[in-house]
Order: sequence, then C-alpha cells, then structure tokens
Amino acid sequence: MLGVQQAIELMGVGVFALTGALVAARKSMDPFGFIMLGTVTGIGGGTLRDLLIGATPISWIFDPTAVLVCAAVSLTAFFTAHLFESASRTRILLWADAVGLALFAVSGTERGFAAGAPAVSAVLLGVVTATFGGIIRDVMAGDVPLVLKRDIYVTAALAGAVVFALTAAVVPPPLPALFGFAVAFVTRGLAISHGLSMPQYGARRDE
Repeated sequence: MLGVQQAIELMGVGVFALTGALVAARKSMDPFGFIMLGTVTGIGGGTLRDLLIGATPISWIFDPTAVLVCAAVSLTAFFTAHLFESASRTRILLWADAVGLALFAVSGTERGFAAGAPAVSAVLLGVVTATFGGIIRDVMAGDVPLVLKRDIYVTAALAGAVVFALTAAVVPPPLPALFGFAVAFVTRGLAISHGLSMPQYGARRDE
C-alpha cells in the first residue's frame, strides 16, 4: 500500500506527464515524442531534488513505476488529445500544470524535511521539485519556460511550500499537505483565471 508521500508524488508525476503530453500534442509529435516529453516533465523535478539531497540511486531507476505512469498517461493523451479543441487543450494544460505544481511543492518540501534539510532548504527543494520538470518540458518544446514569464508561477509553488513548512510543525499529517496544496493551487489558479502576474521590468529611461 502506498504511503501518503508516495501517493502525492505519483499523482504529481502523472499530472505533470499530462502537461508534457499536451505540449507534445501542440507540437504535433509522434508517440515517442509524447512519451519523452511526458516522462521528463513528470520525473524531472523529483530527479533534480533527489540528486541535490544525495538520495541516490534515483528511485525510478530500480522502481520504474513513475516512468510507467508517465508512459501510460502520455500514450493515453496521444490517442485522445484530438477530441479537444486547441483552446481547450491549452486550458487543460494550464490547470493540470497548476495541480502538478501544487502537488510537487508539497511533496518536494516533505522529502526535504525527511532528508534532514532545514526549513529554508526544504522549501527551496519544494520549489525546485514543482518547477524544474516544467522548465525541461518548455525548453525541449522550444517554448519560453513559464518560470521566466510574468505569470505567478514560482510564487505559487513557494507559497505552498512555505505553508506546508510552517504547518508541519504544529498540525498532524495530512493537514500540512492539504494546506500547502490548497495555497499553491489557489494562488496559481487565481493567476490563470484573472490574468494576475508579477510586475515586469520596464525599459530604462534616460533622465
């Protein structure tokens, strides 16, 4: 039976794999492209996190469950993505990405604590876990990564990770995970729904 942390991790892997597959659909890739993009998106953030905390060998090398989840989700998307209009796929991509972001912000922070990292480091590990897979996805697809746009993205992951870190010391599980997920998802969701963004650096003016 899966533990709570492992279940959250696999859900995040599956949801992020879907976002990679949807980008592959937009780029008209073949099934291998779907699987490749879905897999690197699903496991990319967690892989970097585990390397940073020295959790080697990486778990998916000897337990391919996460990779199989990515492949299954990606192939399902290959055969069903055409059922949705392009605009609908874009919306699904954004909202699925928000779910994955929130799940990984929590699981990454929790994994950091489990490895003995202090709170600040654990929070940063949560942000890395939540964002790095998306960065790989966007770079491989030739897009500007969401983290480099004005969208409230990293901020949402940071907010969820901080809430998890603060509540983990005072309330029993799984409440910290639920609180952290809710804050990250709602923050990102409001940005998607209302077009909220961070301030953009303007052109310098000569005075």
